[in-house]
Amino acid sequence: MSPPLHYSRGLSRLVVALGISLSALGCAGHSSRTEGARDALDANRPKQALALLNEELEVDSAKQQPDDLSGDNALLLLDRSMVLQQLGKYSLSSADLQAADKAVDLLDLSRGTADDIGKYLFSDDTGPYKAPPYEKLLINTMNMVNYLVRHDLNGARVEARRLAVMQQYLKEHEGQGAALTGPGSYLAGFTFEKSGRADEALRYYDEALQYGNYKSLYPVVRRVAAEGSYRSPRIRKILETAPQTYNGAPPRQDDRQPRPVPSPYFAVEVDQGAKPDSPPPQDPDQSTSSQDVDAGEQADAGAKPETALRPETPLKKLPKPTEILVVINYGRVPAKVAKRIPIGLALTWAAGHMGPGQEAQANRLAAQGLVTWINYPALGKARGQYEVPEFSIDGEPAPLEAAIGIDLEARAAWKDAEGAVIGAAITRMISRVVAGEVARTAAGRDNIWGILLSLGTQATLTAVDTPDTRSWALLPARMAIGRRVVRPGVHHVTLGARGNYKAAKLTLKEGGWAVLNLTVLN
Repeated sequence: MSPPLHYSRGLSRLVVALGISLSALGCAGHSSRTEGARDALDANRPKQALALLNEELEVDSAKQQPDDLSGDNALLLLDRSMVLQQLGKYSLSSADLQAADKAVDLLDLSRGTADDIGKYLFSDDTGPYKAPPYEKLLINTMNMVNYLVRHDLNGARVEARRLAVMQQYLKEHEGQGAALTGPGSYLAGFTFEKSGRADEALRYYDEALQYGNYKSLYPVVRRVAAEGSYRSPRIRKILETAPQTYNGAPPRQDDRQPRPVPSPYFAVEVDQGAKPDSPPPQDPDQSTSSQDVDAGEQADAGAKPETALRPETPLKKLPKPTEILVVINYGRVPAKVAKRIPIGLALTWAAGHMGPGQEAQANRLAAQGLVTWINYPALGKARGQYEVPEFSIDGEPAPLEAAIGIDLEARAAWKDAEGAVIGAAITRMISRVVAGEVARTAAGRDNIWGILLSLGTQATLTAVDTPDTRSWALLPARMAIGRRVVRPGVHHVTLGARGNYKAAKLTLKEGGWAVLNLTVLN
């Protein structure tokens, strides 16, 4: 006996409402949780972005971290760490990076796991976040920046060694993301050079030169090679080449005033943020650290250089230079967003990532009109990747080197996995349709309850199988490095990117050094 007409209409409305509500739930994801913070950064309001991330983490201030780092919390800490770096809260940024580094797993991108990659990236977005290799590399690289700005060589060395572990993993897995090891190796080399460890510094500088032609390292390698015995073909080539002036000559000392600093700008202040709850492991021969970039720059004065065999052709040992190193992070990588594409296009993109039976079944369902669209995670647009950053000392422009294009690596990594992700989306779509048809058959194909159960089953599976839009969305798109030898004394340094400027007044003793950072995420 058929139900009354008005009852059938009521059930039809219920089915439609159920489908709409569950579909809306299926479209929600991690990207919606960070959308407000991203919009605030685009409007150049980093403090508002920080407040929104604290709200998502359910904490009252940036000094607090959630007790549970499962789900999205570890990823939200990574995002918050970059906002804190932009605000100059380097201690708090380090604390977030350390906590997230322990909680974030590495996504295995070897060839034999393509199906698992697709399954993970498309569904199961309630599980622990697994970072692609380039994100894991940048956790340690960004934290080295935090430590070096605070003149903490011990903490920077710990991050350098963690980075080395990740670099070794990448070498054993076909080098995916290896191009991003360049700036991390550069900073690690700087760390060990200032720690008085010439051979370790040369090894890291050699790795940096493997992935980037950092001309600023040429005079550095010549100087450090006089104290260490490590050699490689790249280092030997530099030593055999006639020295060229790049950044080694001290700037002219005259009566010029520093150029006016455009507004808005950030003045360098002592970081008042709380230090990490758990300090980094102590190095066996820990050097003294200091957060004051004024006088006394030789934080590692007590460190003794390692004894090394002299090279066959002795090099003249040069005095320790007085140096300024700057790291400018700017723009933002593309965030992942949920996207819909026609089933025909999806089948083309997923070719080779589905079994013959699955592909035939998908084509059959598409021909019957049972499937028309596929939802999957895609990359949005990067921001600020074409910006030209600025660096000047005492009013004189200083050179910057493009260290990495993080946005380019993010797209390359996604391109490698996209086919498997779409293939997994199609496979799950087939499962939803089949499950719905089974439910409808069990209850009677022409029965209203069978129709309701069929649609409800498909809508429920769609809701719990949402595209996983999680990623470290607040990473900068680009990084630039500048390095300059200066005379001892007072120097005015200006850094700029995307309409934001940071001005610093540094007082350096002979042989001292300072590291400055500007991070702009709009």
